[in-house]
Amino acid sequence: MHDRLRQRYIAVALFAGFLGVGGLVHAQDAAAPTPAAAPAAPASPEDALIEKGKYLATAGDCISCHTRPGGEEFAGGLPLKTPFGTIYTANITSDKDAGIGGWTEDQLKRAMREGIADDGDHLYPAFPYTAYTKVTDEDIHAIYAYLQSLKPVKYNPPANEMSFPYSQRGLLTVWNKLFLKTGPYVPDASQSAEWNRGAYLVEGLGHCGACHTPRNQLGGERTTQALTGGTYNDAIVDSVHENEIVKQDNMVRPWSAVNLTSSPQGLGAWSVEEIAAYLKTGHNARAGAFGPMAQVVTNSTSKLTDADTHAMAVYLKSLPPAVQDIEKAPSADQMQKGEIAFTVRCGDCHLPTGLGSPKTADADPTKVSPPLVGNAVVMAHDPATLINTILYGAHEDVLDDKAWPKMPGFELDFGLGMDDEQVAALASYVRNSWGNKGAAVDAKDVAKQR
Repeated sequence: MHDRLRQRYIAVALFAGFLGVGGLVHAQDAAAPTPAAAPAAPASPEDALIEKGKYLATAGDCISCHTRPGGEEFAGGLPLKTPFGTIYTANITSDKDAGIGGWTEDQLKRAMREGIADDGDHLYPAFPYTAYTKVTDEDIHAIYAYLQSLKPVKYNPPANEMSFPYSQRGLLTVWNKLFLKTGPYVPDASQSAEWNRGAYLVEGLGHCGACHTPRNQLGGERTTQALTGGTYNDAIVDSVHENEIVKQDNMVRPWSAVNLTSSPQGLGAWSVEEIAAYLKTGHNARAGAFGPMAQVVTNSTSKLTDADTHAMAVYLKSLPPAVQDIEKAPSADQMQKGEIAFTVRCGDCHLPTGLGSPKTADADPTKVSPPLVGNAVVMAHDPATLINTILYGAHEDVLDDKAWPKMPGFELDFGLGMDDEQVAALASYVRNSWGNKGAAVDAKDVAKQR
């Protein structure tokens, strides 16, 4: 429903309320029965289409990338730091000059399917058209209607800062031939409607592979290792110090996305219900969303229907186990040093067993913590997110009574007492204890996260 129509209904309701509570009425009318309210007018086909498009754009998490800090929604300008340079996201409001208000629906479809802008230029695949190509014509039609309904914002994002030869967009013709498989999602007739819905959301609109699939040196997804965990650059916007959240100066550091397959290093121990709860609320008995993933939950998956988050969970749980090679196991000396650091720094909350301290009626709230046993973040192929957690702490986006408590980081609380070698030893220890398996962490891995 358009805001104009919604405001009309609000005005009617307020007017009726004023008459009933404080209005001037005749005494003989005071006992008269209140007339039945007229039924709400059904949404027009245009309103329904826009509302559908809004939901689909939410599933695609458009707002997270196309809104810069302090900027207007969907006006773009968010810097994306890539190995090839900095890309500034586009203004996708309905402004005809700065945004996409002058685009036709076919031009939007071409951008989503082929990565081609309205002027024929190639779009950089930081815009995940390799996933959006799976979106159906019907859904693109709704998304187009929604984007065209957005308030126009006259803001021109900065020019991209790409190093040569990546500044030459023509090279993307070759890149697309190598890494783009165009066309909408084709349902698997051997699977249920729910499974197919989940696959459509995960592989298409949700573009989960953009972060959770490793990439090669050209930035293409390694499809043979799909959803086994990837690495990307994003901001560390705050840290936790003595239970207080301290804003950081938008330090951009590597983050690692976890293995989403049913591998023991991924979601193997998670039930469908636990995956769905995580997507919907940002937490379950095993983990809480923090860092960039917390924003995904807040802006996207938490706003999906229960049916859609359950469908995504059904699909993810069906993925066969797959892992990337573990390159180097930690030495006995590193494990011993890591155990000492864990006992001193972490064991009080996470327990010597690594099972953590679950939320119970009689639990000490200052000790409550998720398990490290079977923890997908702990065992991610790249330890970047684990290191970020150790250094800067972690907290969920919505800190309600169901969220996991904030975890302080050691960079501010204990930075003087933990050097890179000690943090690496601690990370290696938790990655390889209690049945966990992960590559050893080196001091240089820690240094680049400082």
